[in-house]
Amino acid sequence: MPDHRPPPENCANCGAAIPRNARACPECGADEAIGWREESVYDGTNLPEEVWRDTDEYADGTPAPRRDVNGLPWYWWVVGVALLLLLVLGTLQLLH
Repeated sequence: MPDHRPPPENCANCGAAIPRNARACPECGADEAIGWREESVYDGTNLPEEVWRDTDEYADGTPAPRRDVNGLPWYWWVVGVALLLLLVLGTLQLLH
């Protein structure tokens, strides 16, 4: 009978909190069958601290500029306008 090691507090794969008696990570599905890792695959890569920061600010604490328009990233607005333009041009082609 295989021994069931308790999961770590946080998933080494995605960082999500893992319930005490869980057999798999509720976020990414990492499980005890492949073995709970105590370290992330990214530990020891010596990346700068700002790579891991989840906030939208620079290292000195000043906020980074937002590039959203009404809550959507700018590139989705470009895609939407381009699709509308194609739709209008296609409709004009049908009228002639």
